[in-house]
Amino acid sequence: MTGADIAPVIEPVPVSEPVPVIETRGLTKRYRGGQLAVDGLDLTVPGGSVFGFLGPNGSGKTTTIRMLMGLIDPTSGTASVLGHSMPATARTVLPQVGALIEGPALYGFLSGRDNLVRYDRADPTADPRTRNDRVGHALDRVGLAAAGAKKARAYSLGMKQRLGLAAALLRPRRLLVLDEPTNGLDPQGMREIRTLVRELAAEGTTVFLSSHLLDEIEQVCTHAAVMARGRLLTQGPVADLAAGTRGRLAVTTPDPADAARVLDEHGIGGVTVDGERVRADAPPGSVELSDLNAALVQAGVRVRSFGVERASLEDAFVALTGEGFDVAG
Repeated sequence: MTGADIAPVIEPVPVSEPVPVIETRGLTKRYRGGQLAVDGLDLTVPGGSVFGFLGPNGSGKTTTIRMLMGLIDPTSGTASVLGHSMPATARTVLPQVGALIEGPALYGFLSGRDNLVRYDRADPTADPRTRNDRVGHALDRVGLAAAGAKKARAYSLGMKQRLGLAAALLRPRRLLVLDEPTNGLDPQGMREIRTLVRELAAEGTTVFLSSHLLDEIEQVCTHAAVMARGRLLTQGPVADLAAGTRGRLAVTTPDPADAARVLDEHGIGGVTVDGERVRADAPPGSVELSDLNAALVQAGVRVRSFGVERASLEDAFVALTGEGFDVAG
Protein backbone atom coordinates (compact mmCIF):
# COMPACT_ATOMS: atom_id res chain seq x y z
CA MET A 1 0.00 0.00 0.00
CA THR A 2 1.44 3.36 -0.98
CA GLY A 3 1.04 6.62 0.79
CA ALA A 4 -1.42 7.63 -1.91
CA ASP A 5 -3.67 4.75 -0.87
CA ILE A 6 -4.01 5.95 2.72
CA ALA A 7 -7.25 7.84 3.22
CA PRO A 8 -6.75 11.14 5.02
CA VAL A 9 -8.19 11.41 8.49
CA ILE A 10 -10.89 14.08 8.54
CA GLU A 11 -11.48 15.58 11.93
CA PRO A 12 -15.14 16.33 12.64
CA VAL A 13 -15.99 20.00 12.72
CA PRO A 14 -17.32 20.87 16.18
CA VAL A 15 -20.82 22.29 16.22
CA SER A 16 -20.66 25.61 17.96
CA GLU A 17 -23.36 26.66 20.40
CA PRO A 18 -25.34 29.80 19.58
CA VAL A 19 -23.65 32.91 20.94
CA PRO A 20 -25.47 34.08 24.07
CA VAL A 21 -27.60 37.16 23.46
CA ILE A 22 -28.01 37.67 27.21
CA GLU A 23 -25.55 36.47 29.82
CA THR A 24 -25.35 37.24 33.54
CA ARG A 25 -22.89 36.11 36.17
CA GLY A 26 -23.65 36.49 39.87
CA LEU A 27 -26.18 39.21 39.10
CA THR A 28 -27.62 40.48 42.38
CA LYS A 29 -29.98 43.26 43.38
CA ARG A 30 -30.56 44.20 47.00
CA TYR A 31 -32.85 47.14 47.71
CA ARG A 32 -32.64 49.54 50.62
CA GLY A 33 -33.79 47.88 53.78
CA GLY A 34 -32.07 44.64 52.84
CA GLN A 35 -34.69 43.16 50.51
CA LEU A 36 -32.91 40.71 48.20
CA ALA A 37 -34.80 40.79 44.89
CA VAL A 38 -32.30 38.88 42.72
CA ASP A 39 -29.70 36.59 44.24
CA GLY A 40 -26.57 35.57 42.28
CA LEU A 41 -28.25 35.00 38.91
CA ASP A 42 -26.25 33.05 36.28
CA LEU A 43 -28.41 33.21 33.15
CA THR A 44 -27.59 32.32 29.53
CA VAL A 45 -29.99 33.12 26.68
CA PRO A 46 -28.93 31.51 23.35
CA GLY A 47 -29.18 33.58 20.18
CA GLY A 48 -32.19 32.72 18.03
CA SER A 49 -34.19 31.29 20.92
CA VAL A 50 -37.60 32.15 22.30
CA PHE A 51 -36.58 32.19 25.93
CA GLY A 52 -39.20 31.98 28.64
CA PHE A 53 -38.35 33.65 31.95
CA LEU A 54 -40.71 31.86 34.26
CA GLY A 55 -41.73 32.40 37.85
CA PRO A 56 -44.55 33.56 40.11
CA ASN A 57 -45.17 37.24 40.71
CA GLY A 58 -42.46 38.58 43.03
CA SER A 59 -39.83 36.05 41.97
CA GLY A 60 -37.41 38.68 40.62
CA LYS A 61 -38.24 38.55 36.92
CA THR A 62 -39.00 42.24 36.38
CA THR A 63 -36.07 43.37 38.54
CA THR A 64 -33.78 41.21 36.39
CA ILE A 65 -35.17 42.69 33.19
CA ARG A 66 -34.74 46.23 34.50
CA MET A 67 -31.08 45.49 35.23
CA LEU A 68 -30.59 43.95 31.77
CA MET A 69 -32.06 47.06 30.14
CA GLY A 70 -29.92 49.43 32.22
CA LEU A 71 -32.91 50.92 34.05
CA ILE A 72 -31.47 50.08 37.47
CA ASP A 73 -27.93 49.19 38.56
CA PRO A 74 -27.12 45.79 40.04
CA THR A 75 -25.76 45.60 43.57
CA SER A 76 -23.13 43.14 42.33
CA GLY A 77 -22.42 40.78 39.45
CA THR A 78 -22.34 41.40 35.71
CA ALA A 79 -24.77 41.42 32.79
CA SER A 80 -24.10 41.49 29.06
CA VAL A 81 -26.64 42.02 26.28
CA LEU A 82 -25.75 41.42 22.62
CA GLY A 83 -22.14 40.92 23.74
CA HIS A 84 -21.88 44.28 25.50
CA SER A 85 -21.68 45.04 29.20
CA MET A 86 -24.77 46.64 30.70
CA PRO A 87 -25.50 49.31 31.78
CA ALA A 88 -22.13 50.78 30.65
CA THR A 89 -22.89 50.37 26.92
CA ALA A 90 -26.63 51.01 26.98
CA ARG A 91 -26.43 53.61 24.20
CA THR A 92 -24.89 51.03 21.88
CA VAL A 93 -27.16 48.15 22.86
CA LEU A 94 -30.64 49.60 23.33
CA PRO A 95 -31.22 50.76 19.71
CA GLN A 96 -30.99 47.06 18.77
CA VAL A 97 -33.48 46.01 21.45
CA GLY A 98 -37.26 46.30 21.52
CA ALA A 99 -38.74 46.18 25.01
CA LEU A 100 -42.10 46.12 26.74
CA ILE A 101 -41.58 46.33 30.51
CA GLU A 102 -44.27 46.78 33.19
CA GLY A 103 -46.76 48.04 30.64
CA PRO A 104 -46.21 50.76 28.02
CA ALA A 105 -45.85 54.47 28.80
CA LEU A 106 -48.51 56.16 26.66
CA TYR A 107 -49.90 59.64 26.11
CA GLY A 108 -53.59 59.18 26.82
CA PHE A 109 -54.61 62.31 24.92
CA LEU A 110 -52.95 61.07 21.72
CA SER A 111 -54.25 58.40 19.39
CA GLY A 112 -52.55 55.04 19.20
CA ARG A 113 -51.01 56.01 15.87
CA ASP A 114 -49.74 59.35 17.18
CA ASN A 115 -48.18 57.61 20.19
CA LEU A 116 -46.18 55.44 17.80
CA VAL A 117 -45.18 58.51 15.77
CA ARG A 118 -43.77 60.03 19.00
CA TYR A 119 -41.83 56.86 19.71
CA ASP A 120 -40.46 56.77 16.17
CA ARG A 121 -39.42 60.43 16.24
CA ALA A 122 -37.42 59.74 19.40
CA ASP A 123 -35.23 57.30 17.44
CA PRO A 124 -32.41 59.34 15.84
CA THR A 125 -31.75 56.56 13.32
CA ALA A 126 -35.35 56.45 12.03
CA ASP A 127 -35.90 57.79 8.51
CA PRO A 128 -38.80 60.30 8.71
CA ARG A 129 -39.66 59.65 5.04
CA THR A 130 -40.80 56.10 5.86
CA ARG A 131 -42.31 56.84 9.29
CA ASN A 132 -45.94 56.44 8.28
CA ASP A 133 -45.21 53.08 6.68
CA ARG A 134 -43.42 51.83 9.82
CA VAL A 135 -46.22 52.98 12.10
CA GLY A 136 -48.91 51.46 9.92
CA HIS A 137 -47.07 48.16 9.66
CA ALA A 138 -46.52 48.00 13.44
CA LEU A 139 -50.20 48.67 14.15
CA ASP A 140 -51.21 45.99 11.68
CA ARG A 141 -48.87 43.39 13.18
CA VAL A 142 -50.47 43.69 16.62
CA GLY A 143 -54.05 43.88 15.38
CA LEU A 144 -54.65 47.59 16.07
CA ALA A 145 -54.95 48.93 12.53
CA ALA A 146 -58.67 49.65 12.99
CA ALA A 147 -58.13 51.31 16.38
CA GLY A 148 -55.13 53.46 15.45
CA ALA A 149 -57.16 56.69 15.42
CA LYS A 150 -58.71 56.08 18.87
CA LYS A 151 -57.31 57.99 21.86
CA ALA A 152 -55.01 55.81 23.97
CA ARG A 153 -56.95 56.71 27.14
CA ALA A 154 -59.90 54.77 25.68
CA TYR A 155 -57.82 51.64 25.11
CA SER A 156 -58.42 48.58 27.25
CA LEU A 157 -55.49 47.08 29.16
CA GLY A 158 -55.04 44.49 26.44
CA MET A 159 -55.06 47.14 23.70
CA LYS A 160 -52.45 49.15 25.61
CA GLN A 161 -50.27 46.03 25.78
CA ARG A 162 -50.65 45.60 22.03
CA LEU A 163 -49.71 49.24 21.42
CA GLY A 164 -46.62 48.88 23.61
CA LEU A 165 -45.62 45.83 21.61
CA ALA A 166 -46.16 47.79 18.38
CA ALA A 167 -43.75 50.45 19.67
CA ALA A 168 -41.15 47.75 20.25
CA LEU A 169 -41.64 46.55 16.67
CA LEU A 170 -41.24 49.89 14.87
CA ARG A 171 -37.75 48.85 13.76
CA PRO A 172 -36.14 45.44 13.17
CA ARG A 173 -34.59 44.31 16.44
CA ARG A 174 -31.95 41.71 17.26
CA LEU A 175 -33.56 41.18 20.65
CA LEU A 176 -37.13 41.63 21.88
CA VAL A 177 -37.69 41.75 25.66
CA LEU A 178 -41.30 41.29 26.75
CA ASP A 179 -42.41 41.45 30.38
CA GLU A 180 -45.82 39.75 30.75
CA PRO A 181 -46.86 40.66 27.16
CA THR A 182 -50.28 38.95 27.33
CA ASN A 183 -51.35 40.77 30.50
CA GLY A 184 -54.96 41.87 30.06
CA LEU A 185 -55.51 40.00 26.80
CA ASP A 186 -58.42 37.66 26.18
CA PRO A 187 -57.68 34.08 24.99
CA GLN A 188 -57.87 35.10 21.32
CA GLY A 189 -55.46 37.98 21.92
CA MET A 190 -53.07 35.66 23.73
CA ARG A 191 -53.08 33.29 20.77
CA GLU A 192 -52.36 36.18 18.38
CA ILE A 193 -49.39 37.37 20.45
CA ARG A 194 -48.01 33.82 20.61
CA THR A 195 -48.27 33.59 16.82
CA LEU A 196 -46.51 36.94 16.45
CA VAL A 197 -43.68 35.83 18.76
CA ARG A 198 -43.16 32.71 16.63
CA GLU A 199 -43.07 34.83 13.47
CA LEU A 200 -40.49 37.20 14.94
CA ALA A 201 -38.30 34.27 16.00
CA ALA A 202 -38.53 32.79 12.50
CA GLU A 203 -37.29 36.13 11.15
CA GLY A 204 -34.18 35.89 13.34
CA THR A 205 -35.14 37.94 16.39
CA THR A 206 -34.27 36.47 19.79
CA VAL A 207 -37.30 36.85 22.08
CA PHE A 208 -36.91 37.02 25.86
CA LEU A 209 -40.37 36.48 27.29
CA SER A 210 -41.16 36.91 30.98
CA SER A 211 -44.36 35.32 32.22
CA HIS A 212 -46.02 33.71 35.23
CA LEU A 213 -48.22 31.62 32.87
CA LEU A 214 -46.79 28.13 32.50
CA ASP A 215 -49.01 27.25 29.54
CA GLU A 216 -47.80 30.32 27.65
CA ILE A 217 -44.14 29.39 28.10
CA GLU A 218 -44.67 25.76 27.16
CA GLN A 219 -46.55 26.61 23.96
CA VAL A 220 -44.24 29.23 22.49
CA CYS A 221 -40.74 28.96 24.01
CA THR A 222 -37.74 26.89 22.93
CA HIS A 223 -35.79 27.52 26.15
CA ALA A 224 -36.76 28.58 29.65
CA ALA A 225 -35.46 29.48 33.07
CA VAL A 226 -37.37 29.07 36.32
CA MET A 227 -37.09 31.70 39.06
CA ALA A 228 -38.42 31.59 42.61
CA ARG A 229 -37.78 34.01 45.49
CA GLY A 230 -35.04 35.78 43.55
CA ARG A 231 -33.02 32.68 42.71
CA LEU A 232 -32.58 30.72 39.50
CA LEU A 233 -33.76 27.14 39.97
CA THR A 234 -33.02 25.72 36.52
CA GLN A 235 -32.62 26.66 32.85
CA GLY A 236 -32.34 24.91 29.51
CA PRO A 237 -34.43 23.70 26.54
CA VAL A 238 -38.10 23.50 27.47
CA ALA A 239 -38.32 19.83 26.44
CA ASP A 240 -35.41 18.96 28.74
CA LEU A 241 -36.89 20.76 31.74
CA ALA A 242 -40.04 18.66 31.56
CA ALA A 243 -38.25 15.45 30.55
CA GLY A 244 -36.32 15.40 33.81
CA THR A 245 -39.55 15.23 35.80
CA ARG A 246 -41.80 12.24 36.35
CA GLY A 247 -45.25 12.53 34.80
CA ARG A 248 -48.59 12.31 36.60
CA LEU A 249 -50.94 9.36 36.82
CA ALA A 250 -54.31 10.22 35.26
CA VAL A 251 -57.54 8.25 35.62
CA THR A 252 -60.84 9.17 33.96
CA THR A 253 -63.84 7.62 35.69
CA PRO A 254 -67.45 8.37 36.67
CA ASP A 255 -66.44 7.13 40.15
CA PRO A 256 -63.73 9.67 41.09
CA ALA A 257 -64.18 9.43 44.87
CA ASP A 258 -63.78 5.64 44.83
CA ALA A 259 -60.79 5.91 42.50
CA ALA A 260 -59.12 8.44 44.80
CA ARG A 261 -59.73 6.16 47.79
CA VAL A 262 -58.17 3.13 46.04
CA LEU A 263 -55.12 5.10 44.95
CA ASP A 264 -54.67 6.42 48.48
CA GLU A 265 -54.97 2.89 49.91
CA HIS A 266 -52.17 1.76 47.58
CA GLY A 267 -49.84 4.51 48.80
CA ILE A 268 -50.14 6.77 45.78
CA GLY A 269 -49.65 10.40 46.83
CA GLY A 270 -50.70 13.75 45.45
CA VAL A 271 -54.25 12.64 44.59
CA THR A 272 -56.48 15.40 43.20
CA VAL A 273 -59.99 15.20 41.76
CA ASP A 274 -61.40 17.48 39.05
CA GLY A 275 -64.78 16.26 37.88
CA GLU A 276 -64.27 12.80 36.41
CA ARG A 277 -60.51 13.32 36.21
CA VAL A 278 -58.34 11.92 39.01
CA ARG A 279 -54.64 12.77 38.97
CA ALA A 280 -51.88 11.59 41.27
CA ASP A 281 -48.14 11.19 41.57
CA ALA A 282 -46.72 8.58 39.22
CA PRO A 283 -46.39 5.30 41.15
CA PRO A 284 -42.89 4.18 42.19
CA GLY A 285 -41.09 1.57 40.13
CA SER A 286 -42.10 -1.17 42.58
CA VAL A 287 -45.76 -0.70 41.66
CA GLU A 288 -46.93 -2.09 38.32
CA LEU A 289 -49.40 0.11 36.47
CA SER A 290 -51.34 -2.97 35.41
CA ASP A 291 -51.74 -4.06 39.05
CA LEU A 292 -52.97 -0.59 40.01
CA ASN A 293 -55.48 -0.60 37.16
CA ALA A 294 -56.67 -4.08 38.20
CA ALA A 295 -57.13 -2.87 41.80
CA LEU A 296 -59.36 -0.04 40.59
CA VAL A 297 -61.50 -2.40 38.51
CA GLN A 298 -61.77 -4.96 41.34
CA ALA A 299 -63.00 -2.18 43.64
CA GLY A 300 -65.81 -1.48 41.20
CA VAL A 301 -64.32 1.67 39.71
CA ARG A 302 -65.39 2.14 36.09
CA VAL A 303 -62.13 3.10 34.38
CA ARG A 304 -62.51 4.96 31.08
CA SER A 305 -58.84 5.87 30.70
CA PHE A 306 -55.73 5.15 32.73
CA GLY A 307 -52.06 6.03 32.27
CA VAL A 308 -49.12 8.27 33.10
CA GLU A 309 -49.16 11.62 31.31
CA ARG A 310 -46.03 13.27 29.96
CA ALA A 311 -44.57 15.68 32.49
CA SER A 312 -45.36 19.35 31.90
CA LEU A 313 -43.59 22.52 32.94
CA GLU A 314 -46.09 22.74 35.78
CA ASP A 315 -44.94 19.34 37.04
CA ALA A 316 -41.31 20.43 36.72
CA PHE A 317 -41.94 23.64 38.66
CA VAL A 318 -43.80 21.85 41.45
CA ALA A 319 -41.02 19.25 41.66
CA LEU A 320 -38.42 22.02 41.96
CA THR A 321 -40.19 24.25 44.44
CA GLY A 322 -42.83 22.15 46.14
CA GLU A 323 -45.40 24.76 45.19
CA GLY A 324 -47.40 25.82 42.17
CA PHE A 325 -48.64 29.11 40.80
CA ASP A 326 -51.05 30.54 38.28
CA VAL A 327 -51.09 28.14 35.35
CA ALA A 328 -53.75 29.54 33.08
CA GLY A 329 -53.95 33.18 34.06
